[in-house]
Amino acid sequence: MATTIKKGDKLYLVTRRDIPPGYQAVQSAHAMRQFTADHPDRDVEWFNGSNYLALLSVADEVELMRLLVAAKDAGIRWSAFREPDVGGAITAIALEPGHKTAELCKGLPLALKELT
Repeated sequence: MATTIKKGDKLYLVTRRDIPPGYQAVQSAHAMRQFTADHPDRDVEWFNGSNYLALLSVADEVELMRLLVAAKDAGIRWSAFREPDVGGAITAIALEPGHKTAELCKGLPLALKELT
């Protein structure tokens, strides 16, 4: 059973650092939209109760897949966006708000951090 989302709980968007910065941003938006389609009730609960986001990154698709498998194993709701323009590769994922997700993502760097 999912925990109740409260103010400050983040929807986690995770993209890949091996794609261009503008693409990282767009792919993260696609992942968020996919989460809305896949988990509409959870999305509405997050939007109304918190509406906080975390935009994080991993090195590449392999690391993104590892994170996705870890999320699945932890029972975390997730969505992945597969970009048709790059052969259906997974370019970003969205992970539901919650303590388990926060723990899973706590060591990941902010996306686009290398640009500052």
